[in-house]
Amino acid sequence: MKRYLLSVLFLFLLSIACKHTPAVDKNLSLYESQLFKDVQLQAVFKDSKTFVDLVPMASIAELEAKYLEQKEQPDFDLEAFVSEHFEDRSMRSLAISTDTTKTMYEHIGDMWEKLARGPDTLVPYSSRIPLPHRYVVPGGRFQEIYYWDSYFTIEGLLAANKKRLAKSMVDNFAFLIDSLGFIPNGTRDYFLTRSQPPFFSVMVSALAREDKNMLLYYLPEMAKEYEFFMAHDSIDRPYGADQHVVQMIGGGLLNRYWDKGDSPRPEAYKEDVHLASEKATEEEKKQLYRDLRSAAESGWDFSSRWYLEEGDFASTGTTSIIPVDLNCLLFHLEWQLSKASRMKGDKAAVAHFRGLANQRKNLIRQYLWNEEVGYFMDFNFKKAEHTPHMTLAGAFPLFFGIANRDQAEKIKDVLMEQFLKEGGLVTTLNHSGQQWDAPNGWAPLQWMAVNGLLAYGYKEEAKEIMQRWLALNEKVFENTGKMMEKYNVEDLSLLSGGGEYETQDGFGWTNGVALGFKKILDEIEASETE
Repeated sequence: MKRYLLSVLFLFLLSIACKHTPAVDKNLSLYESQLFKDVQLQAVFKDSKTFVDLVPMASIAELEAKYLEQKEQPDFDLEAFVSEHFEDRSMRSLAISTDTTKTMYEHIGDMWEKLARGPDTLVPYSSRIPLPHRYVVPGGRFQEIYYWDSYFTIEGLLAANKKRLAKSMVDNFAFLIDSLGFIPNGTRDYFLTRSQPPFFSVMVSALAREDKNMLLYYLPEMAKEYEFFMAHDSIDRPYGADQHVVQMIGGGLLNRYWDKGDSPRPEAYKEDVHLASEKATEEEKKQLYRDLRSAAESGWDFSSRWYLEEGDFASTGTTSIIPVDLNCLLFHLEWQLSKASRMKGDKAAVAHFRGLANQRKNLIRQYLWNEEVGYFMDFNFKKAEHTPHMTLAGAFPLFFGIANRDQAEKIKDVLMEQFLKEGGLVTTLNHSGQQWDAPNGWAPLQWMAVNGLLAYGYKEEAKEIMQRWLALNEKVFENTGKMMEKYNVEDLSLLSGGGEYETQDGFGWTNGVALGFKKILDEIEASETE
């Protein structure tokens, strides 16, 4: 009888314990957990990205169970719980010290090793995707490699004669394509629903300037990236769209930015949820989340470029828009695939990709050229009309040789008369408060426009832009000892602003473009004195 009573008591106590121990799916991801939602919505951290970059000290299922068990206790402290169960492994050396005795270019030279990382080791439960080769991170809050940033960083590395590091960065992107089937926005698991502007073939072309065999070496990865961006189901109808692909009237395909997710971005959770609160239905919220994510794939997060209604951030409709820059990049990818196929001796592939590239060029000229304003502009395929926003993406057809001579002349005039400000080229002509709008200028867009102008022989105009941009870089460096991710090109007494986070310093692509521009200007000066 005593043994029986003890058994009953044990079962009773076990049942009470079970009532207080929540059942949690052992495969639960951080981003699906109640812990994650509460930390982000209660703004435990000023920057939503901070939490998703912390490293859990145990499985998320275990931590979720503990959290659900403890959260109702009267003295529960959420911030203390996170501090106890998550580790900050951020790279402290990214806090850059200032040496005012050095020039800006000497500072950049010192920065490469400070921003270099890898090869990585696998850290259990971390959001980081480990890479097998060395690489350069942008700086500031961006402590992992980012896709399109890296092309401009690579150009700086090549200008600094750091060819081995430049190639190892390209090797990392080839590894990502081979292992994931595409290059994610950045090397965090919360970026696995999207890519970024496909600059991989442009990176390969940069390496191929000295070794043309690089095109053949990276041909398999270029082909896989092309498959990723062109994957779709049936869209055999005018303006039918699926994933990244849009069917145009009369035949032919163009592309849009597209993220396969339709939930708030983990790294900007509270911001996305707050913006979506303006929507009436769950379907409207999901569509906005997808459009915000797709804008993040564009790299232009955020800009009035993606607004469907003037001045309304919540009208962001990226998936309705065929962008100039994306389609120019895919034209380049198709053309490089044809060139690499020729090196391989694959005549059928040469004809195939050359035909696709020529078709895309014609479609870009047909749909994205706005004769009325003399500029390339994005196209809203759901309204069958150009978007109202003139942006520096309209200069990409110069960089990739898509514009004809008459179009190039008109683009040059628009750039010099409307976009050029005291500190360089402004991103758009619209002051929306978003970081990818006026008054901000960004290094990668200066690079694309300047090299596009040079490709069509507009040397003096290119020099003017480079000189103004570098003068602004140097002025800010003298005042702060830092290289910034973006600059206010309209009022040189102010730093840039806008966006979901504070302006970051470091900074990979700014460093790369500064060195690249200095090299170009030195070459121009040398040629003029011969």
